Amino acid sequence: MVSQVDPTAIDRIIDKYQSEEGILIQVLLDVQHEYNWLPEEALKQISDRLGIPFSQVYRVASFYKAMSLTPRGKHLVRVCLGTACHVRGAPRILDNVEQTLNIKAGQTTQDMKFSVERVNCLGCCALGPVMVIDGEAHGNLVPAHVEEILNKYD
Repeated sequence: MVSQVDPTAIDRIIDKYQSEEGILIQVLLDVQHEYNWLPEEALKQISDRLGIPFSQVYRVASFYKAMSLTPRGKHLVRVCLGTACHVRGAPRILDNVEQTLNIKAGQTTQDMKFSVERVNCLGCCALGPVMVIDGEAHGNLVPAHVEEILNKYD
């Protein structure tokens, strides 16, 4: 099997922070940004380079929702189901996203184009219901607009 991790890229990320203390989370976030997830091979290299037990690196990586230990799609779709969004119809928005992409929340499309997450709050309650794609908020949604919005992302 061909490696999907470029060891020099991981080294470059670690070297950026090497003189600082407590760099593990920032290194993991940068690797996540580079690969869109945290491959085990990258976690092992981080463990070796930083002298932190693999179990501790894995524990930190699995604790934070911003980090993923499974491959994510090119576009991350987050649908808010917090109280304000929920009462304004967020469950129908999520249903429409799942139906349009033919996956459930927590899954990734087979073409690796989209991953869908349900979240409890995105901090945009006044815009509810809200869907955020790659950091771009789409508020005051109605189910009929979901497919049109998703189609804008290639």
